Amino acid sequence: MARPQATDYSDKRGLIAAKAALIFARQGAASASLAKVASACGMSKSLIYHYYGSKEDLLFDVMDRHMSDLVSIIDNPAVADGHENAFKTFTRRLMDHYAGAADSQKVLLYELENIPPQNRAKIVAKQRQLIRYAERLLAASLPEGALQKSELTVRIMLFFGMLNWSHSWFRANGAISRQQIADLAADATIKGVF
Repeated sequence: MARPQATDYSDKRGLIAAKAALIFARQGAASASLAKVASACGMSKSLIYHYYGSKEDLLFDVMDRHMSDLVSIIDNPAVADGHENAFKTFTRRLMDHYAGAADSQKVLLYELENIPPQNRAKIVAKQRQLIRYAERLLAASLPEGALQKSELTVRIMLFFGMLNWSHSWFRANGAISRQQIADLAADATIKGVF
């Protein structure tokens, strides 16, 4: 008979994924072991297998949770006054999310090639969803025809390049706030086109 699922199964998976993100980000997924993740979670390695079939499954879940959180920003858009403000609001929400997800972001950036192709395709699909949304917001904030599609995509990829690596240099106690960085990135993306 199969072992029944714990009532806190989802919460435990979340805890395991968070601890794994920290370990994978610091050691790299190839060097990290499930035993190390289990120890960080205060559980046995065999118990980890109750939640994840393999290290690759756990690695995918770390990335998938992170991307799902990012996609939730577009699934629940904030109300903004005007198109330019909508792009800025979106940028601020991304930066707010990145603030608590530095480990997951690092795992996504460095480990995507280390998951099976079918899982990688799921992550890439979510990334593309986020990119297309950002393109639509940017296009709406500019005069019609200001950018061709290819140039719009390049601007958005530059935009995500600014934000995606902020985990490596941003300091919360630094001279500039997360919101100011978000506004600078949004302004550079919007106003840099003219």
